[in-house]
Amino acid sequence: MQLYPDIVKIKRWREERQWSQEHLADLAGIGLRTVQRIEKGDRASSDTLMALAAAFNVDVGAITVDPSAEAAQRSRREIEQKLAGFRLSLWLSCAGYLFVMAVFSAISWTDGVGGYVMKVPAFWCTVAVAGHALAVIIVTLIVRYRLAYEPAFQPQR
Repeated sequence: MQLYPDIVKIKRWREERQWSQEHLADLAGIGLRTVQRIEKGDRASSDTLMALAAAFNVDVGAITVDPSAEAAQRSRREIEQKLAGFRLSLWLSCAGYLFVMAVFSAISWTDGVGGYVMKVPAFWCTVAVAGHALAVIIVTLIVRYRLAYEPAFQPQR
């Protein structure tokens, strides 16, 4: 498994300690240009990563990132965002449903014929919102199962 430097963490730790890139390079025993390249996102050798870890007094794993785990995590976040959007669409449908039912009630009330004349349209609006709710429930269950059991979405250890 190939690891890459976690450039965000390295830069943040350096800035938190108020170290310049030159100071970090001196502490790690590496060149200034190497530190600059790493903070720009270039790959680093294992020796360089070990030297940086020693300078920060941490384990090498603390300053590295696994690209496959990052990709899985990013994919997981995207799926969860899409699911949240789908749930939001259900709430919007429910709000629209309430508005339509209020309009249908007003039409029936002002009609003067007696009884609820908008029964059929109200029924089909109810069916549509119920179908949307069912779809949200099914998709939520599928996504939860997929995120819990599919290896592509599990963090690598």
